Amino acid sequence: MILYNNARKTTLSRDIKKVFGFFDSVLGLLNSSNPRSILLETRFGIHTFFMKEAIDVIVMDKHFVVQRLCPSLKPFRIHLWNPVYPYVIELPGGTINKSKTLKGDVLELLDRIGDE
Repeated sequence: MILYNNARKTTLSRDIKKVFGFFDSVLGLLNSSNPRSILLETRFGIHTFFMKEAIDVIVMDKHFVVQRLCPSLKPFRIHLWNPVYPYVIELPGGTINKSKTLKGDVLELLDRIGDE
């Protein structure tokens, strides 16, 4: 799947995976079978324990409106947010800046490149 920013007309990821289940959610990007970008449905926060490099984190509401940005979250950190926001995206470090994503932008998951 593709993660696209409608407001900025930029692509954040061409290979994002929806992660379901407790085990996959806890492991997140540590799970080597996951791509470098994942979408989690969680209201509890995330961690970067045992990660080797910083990641970008985007927190969204149920309409995929960006509510919080955390660029370059370093390894061995915890990131918490208001639990009313159900979605979080973990991306490679630097993605937020490259895509110029801002709070209030609407993101979209696309099935194909032609959907852009």
